[in-house]
Amino acid sequence: MKKLAPYLTAAGALIFIAVFAEHLTPYDPYAQNLEGALTPPNSINWLGTDRYGRDVLSRVIVGSQTTICAALLLLATIATVGSLIGALCGYRGGRLDVFLMRLSDVFLAFPQMVFAIAAAGALGGGLLNAAAALAVIGWTKYARIARGLVLSIKSMPFFDAAKMAGSGSAKILFVHVLPNIAGTILVTAALDIGTIIMELAGLSFLGLGAMPPTAEWGAMMNNGRSMLQTAPWVILAPGTAIFITVATFNLLGDKLRDYLSRQST
Repeated sequence: MKKLAPYLTAAGALIFIAVFAEHLTPYDPYAQNLEGALTPPNSINWLGTDRYGRDVLSRVIVGSQTTICAALLLLATIATVGSLIGALCGYRGGRLDVFLMRLSDVFLAFPQMVFAIAAAGALGGGLLNAAAALAVIGWTKYARIARGLVLSIKSMPFFDAAKMAGSGSAKILFVHVLPNIAGTILVTAALDIGTIIMELAGLSFLGLGAMPPTAEWGAMMNNGRSMLQTAPWVILAPGTAIFITVATFNLLGDKLRDYLSRQST
């Protein structure tokens, strides 16, 4: 657990910043000052200002709330819904299992980001529509993983013992099945946080996610891409924030997987 603590601390710090972002900004992230537009980093504006004179540091901090919180909420939704669907399919079997698994096959046939771009474009853009586009296809992986785990659990002695003891389906699922697959689902979700952050930022960078003037890292990179040579801090600041956040959660997922593997052996 000691080896996992630094990564939990780093991830917790990022989440803390995201939750309390509005109270941590040195300036109003949406206040424009055209006279101070594109000011390089200095002692007043540590990360400089953008083309509208808005403080880049303040926008990066507030952007963490949009990017990280949206990714965590989206991940919680698809992991919960997908796991419940997969567990139900694995437990019940029959026509419901066949239908939902064939439906997941259809979604898995499309590259996730390509499907998300098409869906978000059809829905008209916006952060909510971008999240919905990713959710439509994102649940399938968790459903597949949960179904496979439940099928393996059904062959274990304690599963038969629970049925012989007269436990109902709901009790078996929530008391005996879901706790035994929670570790694998948790590790998968931890490893997916970085991916979802990248996908949401990517959709915003393409103009299909957060809409101006919302501070969101992908949208900030999109707004600053034309100034990469003249004012590189405008695009490098949110880009670095994405890199640090994705790397932190990916490392956390790797260490969490190693920790749970050691616990199970």
